[in-house]
Amino acid sequence: MEQLHPVILLVDDEEDILEFMRYNLEREGYKVYAAKDGIEAIVTAQKVYPDIIVLDIMMPEMGGVEACRELRSMSPFQNTIIAMLTAHGNDQLQFTAFDAGADDFIAKPIRPRLFLSRINALLRRKQPSTFKRNVITIKNLVIDREAYLVIKNNQNINLSKKELDLLLLLISKPGKVFYRSEIMLQVWGHDESIGDRTIDVHVKKLRDKIGAVHIKTIKGIGYVFSV
Repeated sequence: MEQLHPVILLVDDEEDILEFMRYNLEREGYKVYAAKDGIEAIVTAQKVYPDIIVLDIMMPEMGGVEACRELRSMSPFQNTIIAMLTAHGNDQLQFTAFDAGADDFIAKPIRPRLFLSRINALLRRKQPSTFKRNVITIKNLVIDREAYLVIKNNQNINLSKKELDLLLLLISKPGKVFYRSEIMLQVWGHDESIGDRTIDVHVKKLRDKIGAVHIKTIKGIGYVFSV
């Protein structure tokens, strides 16, 4: 099912600040996850694929700037909103954070109304579809339609263009039986050289890569994506 509300990952080594931010965001209906350092933030981000990440700039193990740079090197997070949380007004530190890929700064101490306003403003910078994100999460699968990215158990799955087009068609309406003729038209167009065998081969490859449990054969008719 598509996520309907923005998902936020909060990262700070001070537990009271984490809980304070989480409380105020959850009251507004956001789905909130938390991490206590940059390393944990990267691990958590790869599990929940947040729409916005709030990173404290000074943390043990791995600080916010290094975590931001690491996240930006990963394709799923190249367009994720990243805000740095800091009590420091050091211009050079901010330049370094922006160079690492940060979108903005949020100052400590946190003032609830201002904090929520800043989060909302950051989300509004993106298109409305960004925080719905055209991301579908089904059990252990994450399909990002904008990034043409498929992830299974936190590992990227390499699909050909046609395999991905076929998957996107099937998941567009889970539970709907797609006739072979419909699949042919939507994925291959009017290419008369393509036959039923081509569809079967691509379905088999998809099953091998994402798991056979998701794609069911309706004998003599077509295929259906099952959640």
